[in-house]
Amino acid sequence: MTLTLPQDDLDLARTESGPWQTVVWNDPVNLMSYVVHVFREYFGYSAARAHQLMLAVHHDGHAVVAEGPREQMELHVQAMHDYGLWATVREAGA
Repeated sequence: MTLTLPQDDLDLARTESGPWQTVVWNDPVNLMSYVVHVFREYFGYSAARAHQLMLAVHHDGHAVVAEGPREQMELHVQAMHDYGLWATVREAGA
């Protein structure tokens, strides 16, 4: 016997897989010191970790700043937008 899921259940399963990542992207607007400030204030990263992530954003064009359930990553992305940073959610390993 083969079990098949309705299309809606397949779509739901696909969106809930993961883990998911919050990715912050480089932009021409925000100062590097401000990005460090945001990472420290919002995520609670140490000065060294926040600086390391900021350099990844600056030199590599983006950095993964958090990983976990999709809902939480979407909240992080919204918070980054509220701070004026460009961020997106992606599935880890994608």
